[in-house]
Amino acid sequence: MSFSNKKIIIVGPAFPLRGGIANFNEALCRALNTAGHTTKIISFSYQYPNFLFPGKTQYDAGVAHDDIVIETKINSINPMNWAKVAKQIKAEKPDLVIFRYWLPFMAPCLGTIAKRIKKGSNIKVIAITDNVIPHETRVGDNLQTKYFVKQMDGFIAMSKSVLNDLSEFTANDKKVFLPHPIYDNFGKAVSKEKALEHLKLDPAKSYILFFGFIRKYKGLDLLLEAMSDHRIKGIGLKLIVAGEYYEDAAPYNEIIKKHGMENSIILRTEYIPAEEVKYYFCGCDMVVQPYRHATQSGVTQIAYHFEKPMLVTNVGGLPEIVPHNKVGYVSAINPTSIANFIFEFYVHHKEELFIAHIMKEKERFSWSAFVKGVEELVSSLVH
Repeated sequence: MSFSNKKIIIVGPAFPLRGGIANFNEALCRALNTAGHTTKIISFSYQYPNFLFPGKTQYDAGVAHDDIVIETKINSINPMNWAKVAKQIKAEKPDLVIFRYWLPFMAPCLGTIAKRIKKGSNIKVIAITDNVIPHETRVGDNLQTKYFVKQMDGFIAMSKSVLNDLSEFTANDKKVFLPHPIYDNFGKAVSKEKALEHLKLDPAKSYILFFGFIRKYKGLDLLLEAMSDHRIKGIGLKLIVAGEYYEDAAPYNEIIKKHGMENSIILRTEYIPAEEVKYYFCGCDMVVQPYRHATQSGVTQIAYHFEKPMLVTNVGGLPEIVPHNKVGYVSAINPTSIANFIFEFYVHHKEELFIAHIMKEKERFSWSAFVKGVEELVSSLVH
């Protein structure tokens, strides 16, 4: 049975909330609309309590979108609100509701909305599961995830590791792996020279980039230790750290001070607005993701969009997205291995070769392919 020209609701963060999941939901909404569906997003009026959001603000200071419909309605901690939202969604009679699931804290809210939508209706509900086992675990995570998963008709995972993790929570075989599509919502690339001029950085120097919020599992400390390697120091390389601290900055500053790297590390440790993202990616030679653990990452897909080589660690779905020694490197999770590949990249002048491969490899990460995968999964549910 085909799945075309349908009414679809995405339940998850969107503008004015900020972050990668919000960016993804907005891009998915556009892609579904382009494919002929009628799609909107129902987002959160209250998303996180402060203890779950250590950043400065949950909100984007940019301008509201006028090309997609976003309704700000969900209160993540108010069960009366959940019933109200579910009643509204059910009354609209969508063919499909897509839930984003990334944190067990959201399971009671999203799971209850899904359960109420399904009761006495033929509405299909599926989940895009960023994580089913969170990066930072808390008591009760498994019970909450089981509750959410139980309500779903099908699942999409953007890494094979998450697809495998789902088997711990459900025997439902209606689940597919669809790679994270490329983020193409940060504008067109600019020249390296223009980007560095905009960032007020010396165009005579070479730069690598760590991008995104900073937490222990992201491994910035491993990258800082790698930067202290005598070979890296000999290159005269600089590291741009672009992203907000979601934890104490002191341990990172201590590493920088210990190795005398104050002039080698450029700290832009605040939230990077969407309109600034292109300058950071276009100004660097390589994007480095030294994660201790991961599932998939939107950062790699921004790098693909701007055709930048990548260095990732051998965790989760990152090696699936970054073929080793083709578009970048897959490193062991330690400073020595990371330093080895950074050194090789510059000594063997790999940038041009990697970019040529990136231009071909990125074709498999289109939004149209992702939408087709969604349609095929939903069609399998209605047989």
